[in-house]
Amino acid sequence: MSPRALVHKLKEAGIEWFAITDHNSMANCPAYSAVAKKAGLYFSWGVEIQTVEEIHLLAYFDHPQKAQAFDAELYASLLPLLNDADFFGDQVIIDENENILKVEPRALINSSTWDLARAVERIQDYDGFAVPAHIDAMVNSIISQLGFLPPSPEFKVLGITANLELDKYLAENPQLQNKQFMRASDAHYLSDLGNAYCMMNVVQPTIQELILAADCLDGRFIDSLNKIE
Repeated sequence: MSPRALVHKLKEAGIEWFAITDHNSMANCPAYSAVAKKAGLYFSWGVEIQTVEEIHLLAYFDHPQKAQAFDAELYASLLPLLNDADFFGDQVIIDENENILKVEPRALINSSTWDLARAVERIQDYDGFAVPAHIDAMVNSIISQLGFLPPSPEFKVLGITANLELDKYLAENPQLQNKQFMRASDAHYLSDLGNAYCMMNVVQPTIQELILAADCLDGRFIDSLNKIE
């Protein structure tokens, strides 16, 4: 999943806009952002937060400086436990040339001490956009952890897994009929990249435009209905 290999794979798949959402850290976003820019792809800063309820919550940002300030707060919210490199692997931070700048010692696999409401509040304080990840997953989704989609905090967009049959899922969960969904590969390996994506009609590839697309404003839209074979 090096930046150059990832960008090459994305271009092969015809994907124009992507985000990196590492677990509880945005430390590698600068490297991917730089390589994406050189390749002519659009990149958004992102992170997958694990809340104290063990809910996976995606956060996206338009402004790198605000993203980095948020990332510092998120890092401070993690328990000071050391990563078990023999079991989880080394947590490397790289530059755009794939040089290792640092090996992160703190375990990023653990939950933040923020609960769901606190995490959303902090994301919004830095002009970020919160999206519950893979809500149909059996573990670490907002529904699997809580048993339902809470009325508060309210989410404009819900993430779904790559292979979900959305029509069938909505028939089984009619309370979600009026929600907007975002499908992504959630790739943990290079071979998974491009196995799912969604089509967006936006004026420009920004998170603010994504928010407007969630409201279907002026012809903007998000289309995640069909699985990508």
